[in-house]
Amino acid sequence: MKKQLKIILGLFLVSGSFYAQELLTKEKALALTLANNYDIRVTKNNVATAKNNKSIYNSGYLPTVTGNAGANYRNNDSEAEFTDSSFNNNNTGVESQIYNASVGVNYTIFNGFNRQNTFKRLKESYNLSELQARQVMENTVITLFIAYYEVGRLSENETTQKQALEISKKRLERATYSFDYGQSTRLDVLNAKVDVNNDSINYIDIHRQLKNAKRDLNVVLGRKVNTPVNVDTNVLYDLKINLQDILNQATSKNANLLQSKKNIELSKLDVKINKSGWMPNVSLTSSYAWNRNINDPTNRISLISSTQTGLSAGVNLSWDIFDGGRTKTNVGNAKIALETQEIRKEQLQEQLERDVNNAWETYQNSLFALKAQEQNVLTNKLNFERSNERYKLGQISSIDFRQAQINLINAELSRNNAKYVAKNAELQLLQFAGTLLDNKNF
Repeated sequence: MKKQLKIILGLFLVSGSFYAQELLTKEKALALTLANNYDIRVTKNNVATAKNNKSIYNSGYLPTVTGNAGANYRNNDSEAEFTDSSFNNNNTGVESQIYNASVGVNYTIFNGFNRQNTFKRLKESYNLSELQARQVMENTVITLFIAYYEVGRLSENETTQKQALEISKKRLERATYSFDYGQSTRLDVLNAKVDVNNDSINYIDIHRQLKNAKRDLNVVLGRKVNTPVNVDTNVLYDLKINLQDILNQATSKNANLLQSKKNIELSKLDVKINKSGWMPNVSLTSSYAWNRNINDPTNRISLISSTQTGLSAGVNLSWDIFDGGRTKTNVGNAKIALETQEIRKEQLQEQLERDVNNAWETYQNSLFALKAQEQNVLTNKLNFERSNERYKLGQISSIDFRQAQINLINAELSRNNAKYVAKNAELQLLQFAGTLLDNKNF
């Protein structure tokens, strides 16, 4: 068993050195995510579609121009007989040709302000799509740094567990030598072996978790999942932020709240658009046409050819004086939808205030826990160093030494966890405030 564990640990160390690479900084990770993340790329396409939709070409303000052209050919036999039977006219293979071409212009002069309000709605829909894209980017940035800091946490945990394993292996060697020279019992050797095995298993498990976390990070970065990655474990906190500033910024910058306000504006435009059903529609039509007919003569006075060209124009007015109540129903439903959006905005404001206060409490508690855990690490490290010296002198048992070692390991793991929980809580606060993407202190 011991030999197998050494082989496995050796493979881990070799693979780690093989994949040694340049450090992935937070700035580079953010740049890669914004450029390559799949959700962000899809969102950018959605924004591009909304931008096309708000174009003047989709507004209804421009006229439509239609061109038509045609040609017809006929070859007929004809026979004509008059009532007095004085003249009969029989013709075989009489040919006729008809050619025509025209260009028509149609333009809506007025349609009850439907066109104006629809165009405004398209512009507001584009603004909404930008807010939605911003929210996707914010959520992705949060996901990125959760994954990034998880790699950092597990990297530090792996280092802690590796150091613990090295200490346990040295203890096993010391216990073995002592047993060989009759200075300790076999029980001490067995206990040391058990601790080496447990530390080896813990190290292997953390190494597995770290590899999985790196794959998760690579997915967020939008690159191959097995790309080697090392992260920066230095974390800085913005201790200048305060609760009132976060609440004030959330009121004016939070992406969810801004989207809710934009949905209210869209609902107001929907009411106006539906009201246009009560208004008349006025349109202008105009065309220029050319027609030419060519015919074989069937008698002495037959028309051989004719050509017509000319310009025509007209104004059309239509008005649904009563449409069976369809417009009334649509307007009523649009007003109800508007009221619903206003209710949702009020709900969102209350939820946002709650979330900010909860996140603030989490952040403050996390910073306090971090300071306490850092102090715990110092205390347990000092205790372990003294226990190590006393163990070497035979003043304490291996069980007491192991307990001091476990206390130090647990303190370091708790410190590592608190370190990144506090930072993630800070980023969550910045997202609620709507300033996450402007932040430079990741």
